[in-house]
Amino acid sequence: MSGEPAKKIIIADDEAYIRLLIEQTLEDLEDLGVKLIPARDGNEALRLIQEEQPQMVFLDVMMPKMSGFEVCRTVKRELNMKDVFVVILTAKGQEVDRQISQECGANLYMTKPFDPDELLTLAVKVIGA
Repeated sequence: MSGEPAKKIIIADDEAYIRLLIEQTLEDLEDLGVKLIPARDGNEALRLIQEEQPQMVFLDVMMPKMSGFEVCRTVKRELNMKDVFVVILTAKGQEVDRQISQECGANLYMTKPFDPDELLTLAVKVIGA
């Protein structure tokens, strides 16, 4: 595995217990060399995405400083980081939010509460762990 860049997943949510739940759900991936990186707000998420160049990002919609939609739009449209797999994770299940998610360039839209097994299966599939 030397020479191969580390696989990274950013978990952006302003609710500490949600970040922890996602980290615990994905912790087995750490044994496979995947680095889990938490972010507490939209600005931090955007900065970490630019610095860390992750393969995957779980983004909450309603976060302080910058919404998940804004982060996604910036990553996909302005920074042209098309190969970052962005999952919008939100408690808002309205169709308009799904549409905004698509317009921002998100790869997937998931509503809370989410199924931890589904999250893990998705992460394994996306990052190829």
